[in-house]
Amino acid sequence: MNSAAEAPGAPGEVAALRGVHKSFGGRAVLKGVDLDVPPGRISVVLGGSGSGKSTALRILLGLESYDSGSVRLLGSEMSSVGRSRHGALMLNTGVLFQFGALFDSMSVGENVGFALRHVRRMPEAEVRRICRETLRLVGLGDIESLYPAQLSGGMRKRVALARAIAHQPRVLFVDEPTTGLDPVVSDTINDLILQMRDRLGATVLCITHDLAAAFKLADHMAMLYEGRMIASGTPEQMRANPNPVVQQFIAGRAQGPIGADG
Repeated sequence: MNSAAEAPGAPGEVAALRGVHKSFGGRAVLKGVDLDVPPGRISVVLGGSGSGKSTALRILLGLESYDSGSVRLLGSEMSSVGRSRHGALMLNTGVLFQFGALFDSMSVGENVGFALRHVRRMPEAEVRRICRETLRLVGLGDIESLYPAQLSGGMRKRVALARAIAHQPRVLFVDEPTTGLDPVVSDTINDLILQMRDRLGATVLCITHDLAAAFKLADHMAMLYEGRMIASGTPEQMRANPNPVVQQFIAGRAQGPIGADG
């Protein structure tokens, strides 16, 4: 597969936000956010509920408009891409949604092969081969005929990851990968995401409030708070950051500048 480093655009750029503002009903959600996603690495955006993480992710994917600033994905300015170009960009991205977002009426095989069948129009035999190989890659086998309701939460998340990578995307977006999972299953999901980077050469952008996941996964981290990016750096630099908001969030303390409502 093509690596993320081969994506067009500025040197070292897979995705980027520059001075992005976004409001809903007069309420500012993003207030001049800057973010860089370098190739071949795992970038993690930390933040509590309501910090703007999910909004930034939807904007990067072209699923949400923005009021001002610049948003680039794989060399394209998202404000000016047409429908066909957006479709091409989506074929080069994969998304692991927070709750998996599997199609309940489709089998595991139909879910994993959805883009291959309905977007890339690949022959059925090839789709089935790729589905089997991808499911094995995430530690699952011989479950293509099962339905999401027959799976545990951890299995559903792994099937969703298989669907996100089956078409070999250049960049993988991961939204709260460990939400609702127990610590052991959460760590399994984290290990699988690391494997996607190491075995497939994928660039990963993960948004999370799970500190264990963040510090295990991240090559680079940034923190959103009240719509602004208040800190960024390596995991070691984030642990040493003197910002009291960063320190309270990392320590998980109730006392500090972050209110109980996030």
